[in-house]
Parts: sequence; C-alpha cells; structure tokens
Amino acid sequence: MSSSTKTEPLGAVRERVLATLRQDIIAGRLRPGDRLVERELAERLGVSRVPVREAIRALVAEGFVQFESARRTVVRRLTPADVKELFELREALEVYAAGLAASRATPDDLAEVEVLLDQAAAATEAGDAEAITDVNSRLHDRIVAMAGNTLLIEALEPVAGRLRWMTRRNEEWPQLLVEHRELYEAIASGDPNRARAHALTHVRTNHRSTVRQLFGEAAAEELS
Repeated sequence: MSSSTKTEPLGAVRERVLATLRQDIIAGRLRPGDRLVERELAERLGVSRVPVREAIRALVAEGFVQFESARRTVVRRLTPADVKELFELREALEVYAAGLAASRATPDDLAEVEVLLDQAAAATEAGDAEAITDVNSRLHDRIVAMAGNTLLIEALEPVAGRLRWMTRRNEEWPQLLVEHRELYEAIASGDPNRARAHALTHVRTNHRSTVRQLFGEAAAEELS
C-alpha cells in the first residue's frame, strides 16, 4: 500500500454519512415515512453498515428519524404539534435576536446579509429549492450571530436542522425574499422595535405557509 494512501477515520465517515442523510431529508430526497435500510444505504454511500447505523441513531436524536419497530426505521412524519413547537421556539428566540441585531450590527455584518440576499434572489429566480433553503438558513444564522449572544446561538443549535427541514416545506419563495429584505432593512435601521416587529410577522407568516404546505389550507386558516 502506498504511504500516501490514507484510510478515512470511522468518525469522519460517520459524520459524512450523517451529513448526507440529513441533507437528503431536508431536501426531500428522503421523505416522511420512507424507510431507512442500513444495507441499502451502506451500498449507496460506499461504506460499511457501522457508520450508517451510528448516523441513523444521531438522526433519531436530532428528531429527523424514528424507530417504528426493532426492524423498521423511517423518516419522521411531521405532526401539527411538531410544527407548532418549533415555530414557537423561533418566535421566542429569532424575534429577540432580530432586536439585538438591530442594536449591534456592524457595517460588515450588514454587508454580509446583503450578499446573502443577492444570492437568495438569484436562487429564487432560478427556482432552485435546495439553494434557496441553504441561503435562507444561512441568512437567519447570520442574523442570530449578529445578535452577539452566544447562549442564544447555543439554544438554537440543537434544532437548527429541524428548523431548516421545516422551512424547506415553505415554497412561497418570492414572498420569502420580500420578507427577508424587509427584515434586513428593519435591522439596518438600527431600530430594535421595528426589527422585532418584522421578525415576528415573518415567523408567523412562515408558520402559516409551512402548515399550508404540510396539512392544507384549512389547518393554516386555524392559525389566523
């Protein structure tokens, strides 16, 4: 064996498999109710069953996957309660973060958000769902980072993947772009009250849109 040939550590393989499966769920390539079979996934990803098994356990802990029986593991089916709880968390933390960001954002911070908005506009024009989800998630992450509160970031981190999965269900992309630009302008104004108001409207609108996509118009109307 060549001395330049290196075996990828098991931990690195597990993280790669975990990241791939997580993104497959978020992007909808693996859909709620789809079964995860270790042997099939190992063959598709070119790895042994051990890192696949460990990745599946991690996805269970993250709320993406559930064990229906000892021999059957599936992508979790989202319920109205799941959506409600996650958006309640967003409302509590992201609205607060927007107010802090308005007080603390630097010109460099705002310039970074402008770049993300340009990327979101390009992805929206192209109708690229995966790119839209990615850039919109990074935009929200940037706003939380601008708040300058480490505990706030840590509070959102455990559910960041599920929030990304949830917001992926909202396909009203042009409206999302408008809301994000308005939120940016509110933060850039330096007015915390204005920023919180726009953030609250955005989270609640996104909540209704997500519920509409998942459970139908009648369920969304119940939120009004």
